[in-house]
Amino acid sequence: MYYLAIKKYLEEHDFEALSPRVVLFDMDGVLYDSMPNHAIAWQESMAKYGIHMTADDAYATEGARGVDTIREMVRRQQHREIDEAEAQKMYDLKSQTFHSLPEAPVMPGILDLMRQIHASGLQCGVVTGSGQRPLISRILKDFGDYVDEAHITTAYDVTRGKPLPDPYLMGLHKAGDLAPWQAVVIENAPLGVRSGHAARIFTIAVNTGPLPNNELLAAGANLIFSSMTDFSEHWTELNF
Repeated sequence: MYYLAIKKYLEEHDFEALSPRVVLFDMDGVLYDSMPNHAIAWQESMAKYGIHMTADDAYATEGARGVDTIREMVRRQQHREIDEAEAQKMYDLKSQTFHSLPEAPVMPGILDLMRQIHASGLQCGVVTGSGQRPLISRILKDFGDYVDEAHITTAYDVTRGKPLPDPYLMGLHKAGDLAPWQAVVIENAPLGVRSGHAARIFTIAVNTGPLPNNELLAAGANLIFSSMTDFSEHWTELNF
Protein backbone atom coordinates (compact mmCIF):
# COMPACT_ATOMS: atom_id res chain seq x y z
CA MET A 1 0.00 0.00 0.00
CA TYR A 2 2.75 2.47 0.93
CA TYR A 3 4.70 1.71 -2.25
CA LEU A 4 1.62 2.41 -4.38
CA ALA A 5 0.99 5.73 -2.61
CA ILE A 6 4.57 6.83 -3.23
CA LYS A 7 4.40 5.69 -6.87
CA LYS A 8 1.19 7.67 -7.41
CA TYR A 9 2.78 10.77 -5.83
CA LEU A 10 5.85 10.56 -8.07
CA GLU A 11 3.71 10.14 -11.17
CA GLU A 12 1.45 13.06 -10.23
CA HIS A 13 4.37 15.46 -9.90
CA ASP A 14 6.71 13.88 -12.46
CA PHE A 15 9.42 13.32 -9.86
CA GLU A 16 11.99 10.56 -10.26
CA ALA A 17 12.26 9.60 -6.59
CA LEU A 18 11.07 10.42 -3.10
CA SER A 19 14.24 10.90 -1.03
CA PRO A 20 13.31 12.75 2.18
CA ARG A 21 15.89 14.74 4.10
CA VAL A 22 13.39 16.49 6.37
CA VAL A 23 10.04 15.71 7.97
CA LEU A 24 7.90 18.83 8.45
CA PHE A 25 5.38 18.59 11.28
CA ASP A 26 2.32 20.72 11.89
CA MET A 27 2.00 21.61 15.60
CA ASP A 28 -1.59 21.57 16.89
CA GLY A 29 -3.15 18.13 16.65
CA VAL A 30 0.22 16.68 15.60
CA LEU A 31 2.83 17.55 18.22
CA TYR A 32 0.22 18.33 20.87
CA ASP A 33 -3.30 17.11 21.60
CA SER A 34 -4.28 20.75 21.74
CA MET A 35 -7.25 21.12 19.42
CA PRO A 36 -9.92 20.73 22.16
CA ASN A 37 -8.37 23.71 23.97
CA HIS A 38 -8.19 25.71 20.75
CA ALA A 39 -11.86 25.02 20.05
CA ILE A 40 -12.82 26.37 23.49
CA ALA A 41 -10.57 29.41 23.11
CA TRP A 42 -11.92 30.27 19.68
CA GLN A 43 -15.55 29.99 20.76
CA GLU A 44 -15.15 32.01 23.98
CA SER A 45 -12.98 34.78 22.54
CA MET A 46 -14.87 35.31 19.29
CA ALA A 47 -18.21 35.45 21.14
CA LYS A 48 -16.94 38.62 22.82
CA TYR A 49 -16.70 40.22 19.37
CA GLY A 50 -20.13 38.99 18.27
CA ILE A 51 -18.70 36.18 16.14
CA HIS A 52 -20.32 32.75 16.40
CA MET A 53 -17.68 30.05 16.02
CA THR A 54 -18.30 26.35 16.60
CA ALA A 55 -15.90 23.59 17.53
CA ASP A 56 -16.24 22.27 13.98
CA ASP A 57 -15.21 25.71 12.67
CA ALA A 58 -12.09 25.55 14.83
CA TYR A 59 -11.12 22.13 13.46
CA ALA A 60 -11.95 23.05 9.87
CA THR A 61 -9.77 26.19 9.95
CA GLU A 62 -6.94 24.63 11.99
CA GLY A 63 -3.56 25.36 10.46
CA ALA A 64 -4.47 28.71 8.93
CA ARG A 65 -3.04 31.93 10.31
CA GLY A 66 -5.30 33.06 13.13
CA VAL A 67 -5.68 36.56 11.69
CA ASP A 68 -6.79 35.09 8.36
CA THR A 69 -9.43 32.96 10.08
CA ILE A 70 -10.74 35.98 11.98
CA ARG A 71 -10.92 38.23 8.93
CA GLU A 72 -12.87 35.56 7.07
CA MET A 73 -15.31 35.00 9.95
CA VAL A 74 -15.91 38.76 10.25
CA ARG A 75 -16.43 38.98 6.49
CA ARG A 76 -18.98 36.15 6.52
CA GLN A 77 -20.91 37.08 9.64
CA GLN A 78 -20.61 40.86 9.92
CA HIS A 79 -20.22 41.67 6.22
CA ARG A 80 -17.31 44.00 6.73
CA GLU A 81 -13.59 44.05 6.09
CA ILE A 82 -11.09 44.47 8.90
CA ASP A 83 -7.36 45.06 8.57
CA GLU A 84 -4.66 42.81 9.95
CA ALA A 85 -4.10 45.04 12.98
CA GLU A 86 -7.71 44.70 14.13
CA ALA A 87 -7.66 40.97 13.46
CA GLN A 88 -4.42 40.68 15.45
CA LYS A 89 -6.06 42.41 18.43
CA MET A 90 -8.89 39.85 18.31
CA TYR A 91 -6.40 37.00 17.91
CA ASP A 92 -4.47 38.24 20.95
CA LEU A 93 -7.60 37.68 23.06
CA LYS A 94 -7.95 34.20 21.60
CA SER A 95 -4.31 33.51 22.53
CA GLN A 96 -4.81 34.77 26.08
CA THR A 97 -7.86 32.55 26.46
CA PHE A 98 -5.95 29.54 25.12
CA HIS A 99 -3.07 30.05 27.54
CA SER A 100 -5.47 30.31 30.47
CA LEU A 101 -6.56 26.71 29.87
CA PRO A 102 -4.72 23.62 31.19
CA GLU A 103 -1.60 22.82 29.18
CA ALA A 104 -2.30 20.42 26.31
CA PRO A 105 -0.39 17.12 26.51
CA VAL A 106 2.23 15.96 24.04
CA MET A 107 0.56 13.79 21.42
CA PRO A 108 0.99 10.08 22.25
CA GLY A 109 3.47 8.45 19.89
CA ILE A 110 5.09 11.64 18.60
CA LEU A 111 8.34 11.39 20.57
CA ASP A 112 8.87 7.78 19.51
CA LEU A 113 8.27 8.81 15.90
CA MET A 114 10.78 11.65 16.13
CA ARG A 115 13.36 9.30 17.64
CA GLN A 116 13.00 7.00 14.65
CA ILE A 117 13.18 9.88 12.18
CA HIS A 118 16.31 11.24 13.87
CA ALA A 119 17.88 7.77 13.90
CA SER A 120 17.19 7.56 10.15
CA GLY A 121 19.37 10.64 9.63
CA LEU A 122 16.49 12.94 8.69
CA GLN A 123 15.87 16.45 10.01
CA CYS A 124 12.71 17.39 11.89
CA GLY A 125 11.05 20.75 11.25
CA VAL A 126 7.83 22.39 12.43
CA VAL A 127 5.46 24.43 10.27
CA THR A 128 2.68 26.08 12.25
CA GLY A 129 0.06 28.75 11.66
CA SER A 130 0.74 30.01 15.17
CA GLY A 131 3.26 32.67 16.07
CA GLN A 132 2.88 32.73 19.83
CA ARG A 133 6.25 32.81 21.56
CA PRO A 134 5.18 30.62 24.52
CA LEU A 135 4.22 27.84 22.10
CA ILE A 136 7.54 28.07 20.26
CA SER A 137 9.37 27.93 23.59
CA ARG A 138 7.40 24.85 24.55
CA ILE A 139 8.31 23.09 21.28
CA LEU A 140 11.98 23.69 22.05
CA LYS A 141 11.52 22.39 25.60
CA ASP A 142 9.59 19.25 24.64
CA PHE A 143 11.29 18.40 21.33
CA GLY A 144 14.66 20.11 21.65
CA ASP A 145 16.53 16.86 21.02
CA TYR A 146 15.09 16.82 17.49
CA VAL A 147 14.01 20.37 16.56
CA ASP A 148 15.85 23.70 16.80
CA GLU A 149 14.42 27.18 16.38
CA ALA A 150 16.00 27.66 12.96
CA HIS A 151 13.76 24.87 11.65
CA ILE A 152 10.47 26.24 13.05
CA THR A 153 8.27 28.13 10.58
CA THR A 154 5.55 30.30 12.14
CA ALA A 155 2.78 32.63 10.99
CA TYR A 156 5.28 35.49 11.05
CA ASP A 157 7.57 33.87 8.48
CA VAL A 158 4.98 34.12 5.71
CA THR A 159 2.36 36.61 4.56
CA ARG A 160 0.10 33.92 3.12
CA GLY A 161 -0.78 30.99 5.38
CA LYS A 162 -2.22 27.53 4.90
CA PRO A 163 -3.91 26.26 2.70
CA LEU A 164 -1.54 28.07 0.33
CA PRO A 165 1.87 26.40 -0.13
CA ASP A 166 3.93 29.25 1.33
CA PRO A 167 4.40 27.86 4.88
CA TYR A 168 5.73 24.54 3.66
CA LEU A 169 7.84 26.19 0.97
CA MET A 170 9.39 28.22 3.78
CA GLY A 171 9.91 24.98 5.69
CA LEU A 172 11.84 23.61 2.70
CA HIS A 173 13.91 26.79 2.60
CA LYS A 174 14.76 26.61 6.30
CA ALA A 175 15.74 22.96 5.93
CA GLY A 176 18.41 23.93 3.40
CA ASP A 177 16.59 25.03 0.25
CA LEU A 178 15.35 21.50 -0.37
CA ALA A 179 13.18 20.34 -3.27
CA PRO A 180 9.63 19.08 -2.58
CA TRP A 181 10.67 15.47 -3.19
CA GLN A 182 13.22 15.80 -0.39
CA ALA A 183 10.57 16.26 2.31
CA VAL A 184 7.54 14.71 3.98
CA VAL A 185 4.71 16.68 5.60
CA ILE A 186 2.80 15.41 8.65
CA GLU A 187 -0.61 17.06 9.05
CA ASN A 188 -3.93 16.48 10.79
CA ALA A 189 -6.27 19.03 9.21
CA PRO A 190 -7.62 19.68 5.70
CA LEU A 191 -6.10 23.17 5.33
CA GLY A 192 -2.68 21.88 6.32
CA VAL A 193 -2.96 18.89 3.99
CA ARG A 194 -3.92 21.23 1.15
CA SER A 195 -0.87 23.38 1.94
CA GLY A 196 1.51 20.43 1.85
CA HIS A 197 -0.09 19.13 -1.34
CA ALA A 198 0.10 22.58 -2.97
CA ALA A 199 3.83 22.66 -2.13
CA ARG A 200 4.11 19.31 -3.99
CA ILE A 201 5.41 17.54 -0.86
CA PHE A 202 4.44 13.96 0.04
CA THR A 203 1.79 14.61 2.68
CA ILE A 204 0.79 12.15 5.40
CA ALA A 205 -2.40 12.84 7.34
CA VAL A 206 -2.75 11.57 10.89
CA ASN A 207 -6.41 11.83 11.87
CA THR A 208 -6.21 12.94 15.50
CA GLY A 209 -9.48 14.90 15.38
CA PRO A 210 -13.20 14.42 14.67
CA LEU A 211 -13.17 14.93 10.90
CA PRO A 212 -13.82 11.93 8.63
CA ASN A 213 -10.88 10.45 6.74
CA ASN A 214 -12.40 11.32 3.39
CA GLU A 215 -12.02 15.06 4.12
CA LEU A 216 -8.28 14.59 4.58
CA LEU A 217 -7.98 12.41 1.50
CA ALA A 218 -10.00 14.90 -0.55
CA ALA A 219 -7.61 17.64 0.57
CA GLY A 220 -4.75 15.72 -1.03
CA ALA A 221 -3.29 13.41 1.62
CA ASN A 222 -1.07 10.74 0.10
CA LEU A 223 -1.41 8.45 3.11
CA ILE A 224 -3.55 8.46 6.22
CA PHE A 225 -3.05 6.95 9.68
CA SER A 226 -5.56 6.73 12.52
CA SER A 227 -3.24 8.01 15.25
CA MET A 228 0.33 9.13 15.82
CA THR A 229 1.03 5.87 17.64
CA ASP A 230 -0.21 3.92 14.63
CA PHE A 231 2.00 6.00 12.34
CA SER A 232 5.03 5.54 14.58
CA GLU A 233 4.55 1.76 14.56
CA HIS A 234 4.60 1.73 10.75
CA TRP A 235 7.32 4.31 10.11
CA THR A 236 10.01 1.82 9.11
CA GLU A 237 7.67 0.19 6.57
CA LEU A 238 7.68 3.38 4.52
CA ASN A 239 11.32 2.70 3.61
CA PHE A 240 12.33 6.35 3.35
